[in-house]
Amino acid sequence: MGSVFRFKQFEVDQADCAMKINTDGVLMGAKAWHKEPKSILDIGTGTGVISLMLAQRFPAAVLHAVEVDEPACLRAQANFINSPFADRLQAYHCSFEQLNTGVLYDLIVSNPPFYTRSLHNPDPRKQLAKHTDMEFFTKLLYFAVHNLNTYGSLHLIIPPTLADELVEHGQKIGLFLAAVMAIKSFNDSEVFRKLIVLNREASTQVQQEELVIYQEKGRYTDAYKSLLHPFFLAF
Repeated sequence: MGSVFRFKQFEVDQADCAMKINTDGVLMGAKAWHKEPKSILDIGTGTGVISLMLAQRFPAAVLHAVEVDEPACLRAQANFINSPFADRLQAYHCSFEQLNTGVLYDLIVSNPPFYTRSLHNPDPRKQLAKHTDMEFFTKLLYFAVHNLNTYGSLHLIIPPTLADELVEHGQKIGLFLAAVMAIKSFNDSEVFRKLIVLNREASTQVQQEELVIYQEKGRYTDAYKSLLHPFFLAF
């Protein structure tokens, strides 16, 4: 039972998943936003945790999740079936390029692999889960252009330098930065992730915010606890 992570409204079994539940994923699940999403796509769902969190937050939304790693996809689907949101969740064993649901999405989210310039992990499944190259992100941006509704948005949680590169590239193909959340471990530490929101509307005023996770070692900030309060038993 050590592989099961219990949330307030659902459980996530992480067995068979190369990438376990992590801070990036739960922040995406808690923060990604759309006014009234009817259709959501989670790219690289892994355990399925982001889809489950979004299903809890948006009770009118149907969620599709894609995962190229078959054992992880099967586990995500089992987690979906065992949740209170089973009738609104579906996992697909394929890449996002292969997905053909005929749906235009209000919200596309991804906690993607992003080690684009580092040595690859020797474990092939962890390599697939963690490592990619810029071609992956180029394809992801073009996919979003063609698969988002007119007022839909793409949400990515990635390292700051990569985020800046993707914002620049997105502008060239019609996806513009609407919001960014800079994430830091401590108040005096460097930003280690950015959650960026891209949509079709060029904005003159980008919404910017900062999230600090720890007040001190082992002690979470009130902002972090407030964000995860609807989900974490500990909060």
